[in-house]
Amino acid sequence: MEENIRRRMRKAAWAFLLIEVLVLPCVYAAGQGDSLSLLFVGDLMQHDAQLDAARQPDGTFDYAPCFAEVDAEIRKADIAIGNLEVPLGGRPYSGYPAFSAPDEWLYAMRNAGFDVLLAANNHCLDRGTRGLVRTVEMFDSLGMDYAGIYRDSLERVKRYPLLVGKKGFRIAFLNYTYGTNGIPVDYPAIVNRIDREQIRKDILSARQMKPDAIIACMHWGIEYELLPEVSDRELAEWMLSLGVDHVIGSHPHVVQPVEIVDTLPDKVPHVVVYSLGNFISNMSRVHTDGGMMVKLLLKKSPGRAQLAGCGYSFVWTSRPALSGKRNFTVYPSDVRPEKLNGVEKSRMDLFLGNVRKFFKQYTKGIYEYFLERK
Repeated sequence: MEENIRRRMRKAAWAFLLIEVLVLPCVYAAGQGDSLSLLFVGDLMQHDAQLDAARQPDGTFDYAPCFAEVDAEIRKADIAIGNLEVPLGGRPYSGYPAFSAPDEWLYAMRNAGFDVLLAANNHCLDRGTRGLVRTVEMFDSLGMDYAGIYRDSLERVKRYPLLVGKKGFRIAFLNYTYGTNGIPVDYPAIVNRIDREQIRKDILSARQMKPDAIIACMHWGIEYELLPEVSDRELAEWMLSLGVDHVIGSHPHVVQPVEIVDTLPDKVPHVVVYSLGNFISNMSRVHTDGGMMVKLLLKKSPGRAQLAGCGYSFVWTSRPALSGKRNFTVYPSDVRPEKLNGVEKSRMDLFLGNVRKFFKQYTKGIYEYFLERK
């Protein structure tokens, strides 16, 4: 049975690779700039146990081990995007329910290869408007692109939609949250909320930028639910009908299905990811200890860029209580077995078994891909 699973996994991986080979036989060889890879990951959390694990005797924090097994994949992407679900609100640092992560957490994400951080989520005001402003200041100090929160309306006009240029491509990112846990934002600061009239205006603004693609990153859904809400499906289709090319979701802390929508009048494929799940966290209830990376491959064409390939790759987070090691580590699904102890392997296999069974039932037209083992 295990060998049959391996065969199916290899077949799925080759299905993704075949797309790349068929549409990109000369791109890499000739060094042409007519393709762009985007990598999306889920929730980048920072719970108390993660703070304790990373804290050094001198009071600083070391997060280097957290991404060591996946940073090559992150850096390989032309643009890597993550959902930063904690503010950088300064001391005292804290985990759930009111987060504030050390600045070293942002440094670690930059060093791992992240290019864009999404900040419109229900925890962005955990340290109030002051924490929001400090988070923006930290983004600016490192020169990192971000979307979803702004110090004032002038800054939002200048920086939103977020337009990222790479390899001759221009990608417009939109980012919205369903709420902020009831915490109000103080004037003049702004948090992008899911409001159809505002989203419509922002999509129009994005289209006027003449981008190669518009990608809406949504913080939505119901926590721990494995299937998306009907309202989320309707919102996604509505945004696609207005000119958004792909929709990437987060918030439920579990992985939800991926859909390829090709039923709109334009007849082109659009990727809709309802929830990427947790990329790294201390959550341990069933389905929450892992997540996925989703890769999109765009290719230049007359007008807007076309989707040339896509795939998802599962990840799982180990923690000191399981590994006996000091820090948390994100592992790819095809990690070398000798890197895990028996308890870790059992927990990872449980997560992967559940999510693969679920995806076999609900996800069509997109396949799992695998990282090169380190």
